[in-house]
Amino acid sequence: MSKTYRVGIIGCGGIANGKHLPSLSKLDNVELVAFCDIVQERAEEAKEKYGSSEAQVYTDYQELLQDETIDIVHVLTPNISHAEISIAALESGKHVMCEKPMAKTSAEAQKMLEAAERSGKKLTIGYNNRFREDSLYLKQLCEAGELGSIYFAKAHAIRRRAVPTWGVFLDEEKQGGGPLIDIGTHALDLTLWMMDNYQPKVVLGTTYHELSQRENAANAWGPWDPEKFSVEDSAFGMIVMENGATIMLESSWALNSLDVDEAKCSLSGSEAGADMKNGLRINGEKFSRLYTNEIELSAGGVAFYDGKSESAPDVEMRKWIEAIDKDLEPVVTPKQALVVSQILEALYESARTGKAVYMNGSN
Repeated sequence: MSKTYRVGIIGCGGIANGKHLPSLSKLDNVELVAFCDIVQERAEEAKEKYGSSEAQVYTDYQELLQDETIDIVHVLTPNISHAEISIAALESGKHVMCEKPMAKTSAEAQKMLEAAERSGKKLTIGYNNRFREDSLYLKQLCEAGELGSIYFAKAHAIRRRAVPTWGVFLDEEKQGGGPLIDIGTHALDLTLWMMDNYQPKVVLGTTYHELSQRENAANAWGPWDPEKFSVEDSAFGMIVMENGATIMLESSWALNSLDVDEAKCSLSGSEAGADMKNGLRINGEKFSRLYTNEIELSAGGVAFYDGKSESAPDVEMRKWIEAIDKDLEPVVTPKQALVVSQILEALYESARTGKAVYMNGSN
């Protein structure tokens, strides 16, 4: 019989309540025993709704980590504290799931990877879009070679007007950036994973503050405060990989565009292409004729699935606990997430300097 894993939550805000806690609470071999937040009321509310009868509440994460009976910690705080808390948790003997992006900087992300390797504990990053039905099916196609060599891709993260106005999303000091590091990171992770290509050579990036300073702007969550909007509102980039493949990345919280997509990718390979624009579509040529196939996705028959429909976060949490229970490599590895952070940082540097940034010693 599987062991019951005792889980502590650090950061009891929106991502905890909207994703991690509901999905973890569905697992029979998980017990939510500790809740930490700098706002005590948030931790208490999370405990009341999801905690075990003996669950503890903390306002200092270091006190939570002193509990040696906790097996797993989820780090769900602003980007600026991802590395500090994750490293401390790993060093205290706990497995760690940290929300995306891995860290505010690639140097911090590298230290997280080193801490995981040093401690022997598992570390994963919350790129839940890998676990959608369309993503899982497309990954199978890519692994089977159906698309051939993927040499061109687009990573899509475009909103027309959906700027997150709560928390610290608009604070560059705490987050490290805006839509690029927030939603662009999902699209980039998905694209690299499909291509199975983690060797970037050179990047060129641009960032914009064209709409951020507008008063009373139309927005899904109400007008933003221009004085607090210190991050970019849009960012775009080109990434050339060591093997010559090219990725175009587009990310925006607010853009005058009707071409809106988030956490999706388009792939062009030597044998076929694929996109997630209108469902999952595969395109190519057979017998001197072009074709477009629309994939009908239903429960079952997809990697990680057991013949029943599950949300992406539900699958993500189940596979994470399973990786610990069966001593498997997490679906999202820290080495993969580190490359995402390195590319994001290089794109910001390129935008700041106006020059291409060569990576991994390339020139």
